[in-house]
Amino acid sequence: MTIEQQIKQFFASPVFGVVGASANRDKYGNKVLRCYQQNDLQVLPIHPEETQIEGLDCVPSVADLPEEVQSISIITPPKITEKVVEQAAAHGIKNIWMQVGSESPAAVQYCEEQGLNVIADGSCVLVVLGYHEH
Repeated sequence: MTIEQQIKQFFASPVFGVVGASANRDKYGNKVLRCYQQNDLQVLPIHPEETQIEGLDCVPSVADLPEEVQSISIITPPKITEKVVEQAAAHGIKNIWMQVGSESPAAVQYCEEQGLNVIADGSCVLVVLGYHEH
């Protein structure tokens, strides 16, 4: 698949998850979440401690996501990303987008071995969807 096809498949999900969602509006984990909202896409923030971010109820982990979530954005340090992709594969997530700085060779290789659609080439969801600050 080309990167364009991978991105199209990623956005075919009815609901999206954001791993590493943040309540801090300066952090990318918040900007990515708001970017989905700006594009009228259904999104769930994933955070182990927060209960709500940007008016949305959080789920504590990937394992707690409803099955409509087929695609997740990951904005976490690489060592955390490696754990997240294992949880995602076990939970039936089909599409994983690692934001710049969250990817690790081990996490990418794991996704490929599991047959997941993994985007970790430096593509940024904020650029693709046209994020803008309010």
